[in-house]
Amino acid sequence: MEGFRAIKDNRRYPLGITPVEGGMHFSVVWEGESCRLILFGKQGKEEIAQVDFSCGERTGDVWNLTVAGEFKDISYCYEMDGKRQEDPYGIRFYGREKWGSEKSLGKVLPAAAITPEYDWEGDLQPEIPFEDCILYRLHVRGFTRHASSGVENRGTFAGIAEKISYLKDLGVTTLELLPAVEFQEVMVQTSVDRNPYRKEETPSGKVNYWGFVPGLSFAPKASYCAGKEKEPERELKDLVKALHREGMELVMDFFFTGQEAESSVLDVLRFWAREYHVDGFHLIGYAPAALVGKDPYLSRVKIFASSWEGVNGGAHRHLAEYNEGFCNEMRRYLKGDEDMLNALVNRTKRNPSAFGVVNYMANTNGFTLMDMVSYDRKHNEANGENNQDGCDYNYSWNCGVEGPTRKKKVVQMRRKLLRNAFLLTFLSQGTPLLLAGDEFGNSGSGNNNAYCQDNEISWLNWSQAKTNKDILEFVKGVIRLRKDHPIFHMAQEPRNMDYKSLGMPDVSYHGVKAWCPEFENFRRQLGILYCGPYAKKADGSTEDYFFVAYNMHWEPHDFSLPNLPKGMRWFIAVNTDASEESAICQPGKELFLEKQKQYLIPPRTIVVFMGKSWEEEEEKKVKGGKNGKQGKSGKRSKSSKSENSSKGDKSENSSSGSAQITERRAEGEIVGIAVLNGEPEGAEG
Repeated sequence: MEGFRAIKDNRRYPLGITPVEGGMHFSVVWEGESCRLILFGKQGKEEIAQVDFSCGERTGDVWNLTVAGEFKDISYCYEMDGKRQEDPYGIRFYGREKWGSEKSLGKVLPAAAITPEYDWEGDLQPEIPFEDCILYRLHVRGFTRHASSGVENRGTFAGIAEKISYLKDLGVTTLELLPAVEFQEVMVQTSVDRNPYRKEETPSGKVNYWGFVPGLSFAPKASYCAGKEKEPERELKDLVKALHREGMELVMDFFFTGQEAESSVLDVLRFWAREYHVDGFHLIGYAPAALVGKDPYLSRVKIFASSWEGVNGGAHRHLAEYNEGFCNEMRRYLKGDEDMLNALVNRTKRNPSAFGVVNYMANTNGFTLMDMVSYDRKHNEANGENNQDGCDYNYSWNCGVEGPTRKKKVVQMRRKLLRNAFLLTFLSQGTPLLLAGDEFGNSGSGNNNAYCQDNEISWLNWSQAKTNKDILEFVKGVIRLRKDHPIFHMAQEPRNMDYKSLGMPDVSYHGVKAWCPEFENFRRQLGILYCGPYAKKADGSTEDYFFVAYNMHWEPHDFSLPNLPKGMRWFIAVNTDASEESAICQPGKELFLEKQKQYLIPPRTIVVFMGKSWEEEEEKKVKGGKNGKQGKSGKRSKSSKSENSSKGDKSENSSSGSAQITERRAEGEIVGIAVLNGEPEGAEG
């Protein structure tokens, strides 16, 4: 014990360790009768000293001890009533530097007494409003662990940093990390199946890949490090700083059981906001909503929880609801369930003034988006629980074939439904969330509960970004469309009223006849009109008008288009029935709609019409170029038929004729006429 001794100190400190002149102060909660400090040498490899706490220095159940000595390269743990335990407030631990190692099972992890200072270099947090956020949820290890990721530091914090340019190009503003604090990923056998004659913990052969277990909440996970020195706190701070330099944010998941003291939860969040400059938290499991929501230290930090009803978050809108409501209802609408139009209206406009809402069609717990359109049933056999784990209600549709297929019609239908799902998410008010990999069709092989799958079921296969490039480009286009047009992400929820006396409401609802919405339970088609002047673009100019026609019926429907103000015409910006390459138009290259009164929406299709100014002379040029007349390019555009139509189809759609559109380049060049057919797939969902 030479070199370390307890000294008298009448001051009181926060829980954890606090450097003091000539030593270190230790504070820990223990309800028992005795407490002792155990000190180790470098990285906890050798015990070098023990110092007892004094009952006289105890305040309630908080034990206090100030120790004189040199604490460089020193680590520690506690011995409480004869049993050694980690410091729940420790900020770096030794013993789990290698993912999946069983060496630390049953052992107490020593915590570092001192960690190096960090230079934040004037780091500033972006503080992006909820309505401007594009959330992207990922697993630190699974995001880049696959060899196809192409990064140097696979499966680490540094690996994420190597993908920042990709994420920014995609349009992401805010990353959400699954639990990245120190937790025991090696799962042990339960008391039911464990050998009662063996005292040590017996590995079950599984890992807790997700990390939704009680952990050491003040320390980042050491096995997510890339460097040989294993400095998780430095590498995570490097990631946060790199994101902030690009104007991006980091949100972290925290899992609490409810056994924690509310004050401890508050301490955790304050610590990460202060020490790591984290921009937000997603509270999973237990969340002391009222306490956290009102905390002044967290008043500008994003906090996500399943509900904030009745909680006052203060002057700054920093609380957001994060639950499965949007996912479940919009999946049901997507596959054509009855009586879902009211849900469509509610989910596309919901954006309460008191808190934000997070909208997603797929998340960690459940099918990926690709699996949502590829499987009718969960396939969790690899989990070893006889496929009895995981939710039985996925609200999915396999489009006629269970699992992977090469059938062209099925593949085309699945891609169309994916495009519909992305539009449902990104054209809704609130904050959209994208599950990592969904942007290029990542699959979990039908496993909707891959909590224990540290393999290719959960790892992202980045080669799909090339094979499914059409999906990736569509997602980029939809995110760009949302960002370019604030009418889809307003700061306040639409009122469905003409409160600016513009002649129409900010947002209104329509059936196949304009201004005549139909909400009978058998209806699956709805039009939503967005009045542009209720919003301003980033450059201060007036927003465009939009009419989004949703048809989730397996039959086509002829929509009447609402009249636009004088001098404006309808263009097509997105048509999910078009081929993969032309489903979404580049800004300024939207397709002029020759017939402005009606448009035949093909089965299971969403079409986004953009209303903008159109000079009469330009319109005359377009009309003069129809019936086979060529534009400046000297070429005629090809006819683009519905993905699932076939030659000789005598359907109602083909007999009734198709709406004609004409493409116009940004500089006014006329390319020709393109005809979009929409023929019914002939299959009910």
